[in-house]
Amino acid sequence: MDTNERIQAHLLSVWRQTKKFFSISGSEGMLFLTDRHLIFVTKTEAKMKWWQAAVQRQAVTLLKSKNVMICHDGYNEEGLRLDLQNKKNLEVDFDNILSIDSEEKSWGSVLNVELSEDGKPKKYQFSVVLDWVKYPVKDPTKYMRVDWSPFIQYIKERQKITK
Repeated sequence: MDTNERIQAHLLSVWRQTKKFFSISGSEGMLFLTDRHLIFVTKTEAKMKWWQAAVQRQAVTLLKSKNVMICHDGYNEEGLRLDLQNKKNLEVDFDNILSIDSEEKSWGSVLNVELSEDGKPKKYQFSVVLDWVKYPVKDPTKYMRVDWSPFIQYIKERQKITK
């Protein structure tokens, strides 16, 4: 992430699944859209107390308006740069996104992203989650219906290379 780069959208409680044969597990994190990158943060320095309050505010906001182009108070570019020092977090330049689209499933809305990671194509599916089960392993139970189109349009308008 560049020093002059700004966060355009910040979503919490996002479930990412790898689209591979026999892939059933996923991970929870924050999905960011910046001026030039799509970022998924699973390891954060953000405080748990902030996270819980922000997730509740996000749920209310997304139930009123399905637009995912929202940002949260209490987390800024400096916090994101700190979190990106952990190499487990995913940062992808817009030009490395091979395809991006959304899909409505019976259980919620999905953002499908195919990207080039270390020269290899990888497919991910992102969903905003409303409720979780924590035992025996953390897993989503309720997904939200959201409008991914402004998110997709923002990326496509800024890509230099498109399919």
